[in-house]
Amino acid sequence: MAGAVAGVGILATFALVTIGLASTGAAAVTGQRLAAAADAAALAAADTASGVVAGEPCERAAQIAALNGVRLDGCELDGLIATVTVSTRIGMLTGSAAARAGPPP
Repeated sequence: MAGAVAGVGILATFALVTIGLASTGAAAVTGQRLAAAADAAALAAADTASGVVAGEPCERAAQIAALNGVRLDGCELDGLIATVTVSTRIGMLTGSAAARAGPPP
C-alpha cells in the first residue's frame, strides 16, 4: 500500500514538472514570435516612412502585426525612425514586445 502511494506521488511530481516545462517552453516560443512580429512591423513602418513603400507608416505596421497574429499597441515616428509595440495573449496573461527600425545614424 505504501508503495502505491509513493508511486502515485512520483507520477504526480513528474506530471507537474512536465506541465511546468511545457508552459515555460510555450512562453519562450511566444516571446520569440512577439519579438519577430515587432521587428517586422517596425521595419514596415520605417520603409513606409522613407518612401520605399507607399502608404501611412503606422497603418502598414498594423497590417504587418495582424499578419503575424499580434496586435499593434503603439507606433511612433521620429523622422524616419519607427518605434512599435505589439502584444498578444499568452494563456491568461498578455505578452508584449517593442522594436525600433530606421536608417543608421
